[in-house]
Amino acid sequence: MSEVSRAEYCVIACAEAWRGNGEVLASPMGLIPSIGARLARLTFSPDLLLTDGEATLVRPDGTPEGWLPYRQHLALVSSGRRHVMMGASQIDRFGNQNISCIGDWKRPTRQLLGVRGAPVNTLNNPTSYWVPRHSRRVFVEKVDMVCGVGYDRAAGARHHRIPCVVSDLGIFDFATPDHSMRLASLHPGVTVEQVREATGFDLAVPDEVPPTREPTAGELRLIREVIDPAGSRAGEVGS
Repeated sequence: MSEVSRAEYCVIACAEAWRGNGEVLASPMGLIPSIGARLARLTFSPDLLLTDGEATLVRPDGTPEGWLPYRQHLALVSSGRRHVMMGASQIDRFGNQNISCIGDWKRPTRQLLGVRGAPVNTLNNPTSYWVPRHSRRVFVEKVDMVCGVGYDRAAGARHHRIPCVVSDLGIFDFATPDHSMRLASLHPGVTVEQVREATGFDLAVPDEVPPTREPTAGELRLIREVIDPAGSRAGEVGS
């Protein structure tokens, strides 16, 4: 197999977010998370439920395998049996996420998607994040508007949990005493200094940061030949 690309390391990092989840509804938002969820289903998380985003449960190849009525979808959400991977226009050290606007929400300088379902997602089921371009514009000290709820605002919500944040530089979690963001792994070729320089807040960094795990030969074959043979993944994060 040829050299593993940065995009493929990102796919593996996203797939790992669903490891051990069991029979939950995987809701990936974005190309790399979608490839990751399908890879997880085909390998180490065979009980995952995948959806077309509407009402059909699908197999990894996109063919229908079941029907998910809206009432059942809400039951999965409210019981914590859904794991979403969303995007983030801004995210802070406690995992508060913004996808609504930049600047004062009363008179924003830039209008984005809007709050959408982010509060419901984050308070009712595990929510991870995918950021294809790690920068100080995204990883900020304080988000301009809270859409996804972070650890400092969750107030003990029963199903609130942020398993990970995956970016094109590494994997991040909140395994610190105050639930602030921590660097959990580095993608190959990335240094701690690069991550710190691209992050707009004081990031927790352990003494030794492990590398993001390499994909197996079987996983690479699935990514390259079965899930994304057109190589679309490269367009999201580069080579």
